[in-house]
This record gives sequence, C-alpha cells and structure tokens, in this order.
Amino acid sequence: MTTKLKGAQILCQSLINEGVETIFGFPGGAVLPLYDTLPQYPQLRHILVRHEQAAAHAADAYARVTGKVGVCFATSGPGATNLVTGIANAHLDSVPMVAITGQVARPFIGKDAFQEIDITGITVPITKHSYAVRKAEELGTIIKEAFYIANTGRPGPVLIDIPKDVFDEEANFKYPDTIDLAGYEPTTHGHPLQIKKAAKLINEAKRPVIITGRGIIISKAYSELKELAEKAQIPITYTLLGIGGFPESHVLSFGMLGMHGMAYANLAIDSADLVIAIGMRFDDRATANVSRFATQAQIIHIDIDPAEIGKNLKITVPIVGDCKNVLTELNKLVESQPRVKWIKEIEQLRHDHPSHTIRETEDLIPQYVIRQIYEITKGNATIVTGVGQHQMWSAQHYVYDKPNSLVSSGGLGTMGFELPAGMGAKVGIPNEIVWTIAGDGGFQMTIQELATIVQENIGLKIAIMNNGYLGMVRQWQELFYQRRYVATPLAGPDFLKIADAYGIPAIRVEHKIDVIPAIQKAMDTDGPFLIDFRIEPEENVYPMVAPGASLAEILEEPSKDEASLAGK
Repeated sequence: MTTKLKGAQILCQSLINEGVETIFGFPGGAVLPLYDTLPQYPQLRHILVRHEQAAAHAADAYARVTGKVGVCFATSGPGATNLVTGIANAHLDSVPMVAITGQVARPFIGKDAFQEIDITGITVPITKHSYAVRKAEELGTIIKEAFYIANTGRPGPVLIDIPKDVFDEEANFKYPDTIDLAGYEPTTHGHPLQIKKAAKLINEAKRPVIITGRGIIISKAYSELKELAEKAQIPITYTLLGIGGFPESHVLSFGMLGMHGMAYANLAIDSADLVIAIGMRFDDRATANVSRFATQAQIIHIDIDPAEIGKNLKITVPIVGDCKNVLTELNKLVESQPRVKWIKEIEQLRHDHPSHTIRETEDLIPQYVIRQIYEITKGNATIVTGVGQHQMWSAQHYVYDKPNSLVSSGGLGTMGFELPAGMGAKVGIPNEIVWTIAGDGGFQMTIQELATIVQENIGLKIAIMNNGYLGMVRQWQELFYQRRYVATPLAGPDFLKIADAYGIPAIRVEHKIDVIPAIQKAMDTDGPFLIDFRIEPEENVYPMVAPGASLAEILEEPSKDEASLAGK
C-alpha cells in the first residue's frame, strides 16, 4: 500500500525509518518547506546551530559516539558551502554522515539563481556519493541508499541535494525494504589464504608490533584485538584516531606512534621485524619519512578499503575486510607465544624514554591540567579536541581505557572542530561525561556555538588551553623558522565575560594550585561549564618528529639545561 505525501514529509518519514532521532541544522529559503514540516514529526529533534559548519561537526561527533549515522541540514548556496569543511572532515576520518541541502527550485537550476550553487559537484571528492534529487518520488529510495552507503564498507559522508519545489511536490510513498546498488559491494570478510599467510608471519616473527587505527573502533573489534595481542604477546601502538581501541593501561599498550607519539612506540616500530597494521592507512603523521618506516619489517595490512592497501607502503600480506571479521578468523590460526625477550626490550625502551612523564614545575603547564582531568574523571569521560598542541597533549596525557573515548579531527586537522563536536558528542551520550579540550585559537573559530549549548541545555564541560598563540604553528616557527613568530601571537577576548554573556558559568585558572578545584567545580555543576586555563605561552609538545626525519629520529623534551641554552 502506498501513501501520498509531500516531498518534505517523505524525507522526514524516511529519516525516522532509518532510526534518526537528532538533526543539526540551520534554516534558509530553499529548505523552508522542510522546516515547516518538522513540527509534524516530533520524533525528530532539530538542534539549531549558529553556523552550518558546526552542524556538520556536531553530526560527525554524534555519529562517532553513538555508532549511528549523523544528519545535518543546510539551505542552498552559502548554507551548503558552509558544510563543506565538516563533510571533508568526516570523509577523511571515515565518519558516517548524511548531509541534506536545499537547492533552488527546479525551473531555476542552471540559471545562476539567487543562492544557487552546484553542491553535488563541489562535494564529489569528499563524499562517498552525492545525490541531486529531481522528483519527490525518488526520495524514499535515495534516503535508503544514502544511509546504507554512509554506514557500510569504509563509512563516510553522503550528500543529498533537494530543490525547494520538490519538498512541496506530492508523490506516492513506499519505503523500500531492500536496495540493490550495482557495483557497490564492500568486502567484509578477508580472503582465507591471505589470513593464513598473515598467521604464518605472526607465528614466525620475533619482534612483531601491532598498529591500530580507527578501523578497530568502527568495527568494534575490541575483544578480537585484545585476544590477538594477549594470545601472541604482541605490543600494540596506535594512531591518533586509534586511541580508544585498546586499553592504554594494559601491559601490552605502548602508546601512540608518529609525529607526536611516544618515543618508545616509534623506536619499537623501527626495531620490529613484523608490523601488523589494522584499520589504519599509513598516513604521513603516523609513518614520518615513509621511505625509512619500519625498514626491517614485513607488513601485514588489514583494512576494509582496498584503495588504502599499498597506497603508501609496499605490503607483504594485504587483507581486505572488516577488522572484526578478519581478526576473528586470524585468531584461530595464531599460536600462543610468550615473546618475553621482545617485550623486555620494549619495556626497556619505555624506561629509557619516559615520554608520558610530566616535569615537576610550579608553572601552569597543560600536560598537568589534562592529567588532572583524567584523575578527577577517573578516565570515565569522552574527550573531544580541536587541532594543535592541545590535541596532542590530550592524546598523550589522558589515559584512554574506555573504548572510543577520544573524538578528534585527524585527517583534515580542522581547527574549530572542538566546540561543535563536543556539543554533538554530548547530545549523543547525554548521560555520560564529555569534556571539550580546546585551544584559544580554534575555540574562537566556532565560539558562537556557546549559544546553541545554552539554548539546548547541553551539559558540556569546556577546558580552554589559553596560551595567547596559535600554539602548534608557533612551535614550528620556534624550532624551524628561528623564532620568527609571524601571525601567531593571538589576542583573544575575556572568555569569562563571553561565557557570562551567553549564560555559562566559568572560571579562570592561572596557578597550578587552582587546577584541581576548578575541574571539580566544573564536574559538580549541572549543565555547561567553561574553564580558561592560562597556560605557559611557549610550552612545546614533545616528543616530536621533525619534517623529513624517521620515527627513530624523534626529538624528546629537552632538559632544563638544554632549554636554557636554547633561550627558553
């Protein structure tokens, strides 16, 4: 039986059929018929952001913490183009999202009408698929396909562009039970022969290391990964977005690798005779100089996206498939081994290169602040960051034992991600603790979302690492550009007055002794809370791998004497 509905009604009912509960968006002329229809569907909670980029970031983080597809709305023209950064961010970090944009009415398409833009063309490189709807009767099938594409294989964003008059057009509505997409058949189970080859390499290896990425989190392969590591006694390192895939306090956890990874993790990779890469893509931040990455090692690469395998490195055993499925089969073939000698070698590296150690000082340093957030939350929080120094300190000094407990912009490196993403994460998990850790630069890029947080009563805790600089750029200028601080000193507002203007309680912390009471006050406050931490202006992130260097050539935090000689 079919029912005749307007296009906007078909869209809303289709979203409900897909289990959508929350939408982040901003109205405009081309989507007015859609917004006029929303009150008919109270099951759909619409959160009014203050900028469309924030809608995309919020939908992104909502998807990461819930495992659902994130949904955002925007109008045509600038509304749609304002989504682009957020769509690209979701694309590079493999986040399932459906972005729905309005378009000028069909008679005006192609005539440079007011607020007309070819958003499907613009987003081709940063989506898994883009739809340009031309008939209301297509909407049910398109929504079904879009959600399937977004959330299968390697997840990612899908865009649906809908002309204004299609929202008002009546059509028969019958939501399809199944879909058949010719040519779209993600490989979810690894080839048995390749899995057998991988098991043989693992069983024969003397110095194996596992590197995990976000693929472990997407496939929820937590127990399978733990079984492999414990059964074969293989140390685990992870990429930035792999944090939260394996408990960090586990004896086999050796921390994040890469540009700002743990020195001992990087040195372990350099010494390994086998690298088992699972759900990661060997990006430059993880590998450093790719020609000098793990030169002694054979490489097993497990990933659901065949395009990633062999893209950056020569792979010994490629396995295309879902991490959970592949590891389930691999674990049946892997032998139990003690590997005592290898584990002791890496433990010695950890002892000799204590990258997690926070130096003793009475200065207000961000590493201490983040560690105290961990201590007070007891690790039972989701941490959301923007991009820059605060992101790396958050990755290094909070201990992520809780699965999927770090939300950050990895591939695109999007400043301004932190506040709207924190908002989206808290909406997705309203009964859990969510802290946004922000830089004063990135925070000012999307500061207007404080209004959304108040209007929607989102109980987000916000910690600003305020050093008065664009910190990571300044660090590079210090180390590689003879301290020429061009366009990095950053004047900012009084964040307490800003918070007060929006109706958010806030406190400023300038001394180490006040850190713990401030965090505790934020935790004890029902609703949002902001802390402005005035940290040391020229604090640097260490360890660090310089451009062109190998992972083994990692720069560790200089001693007091070395820092003094360097003029700090």
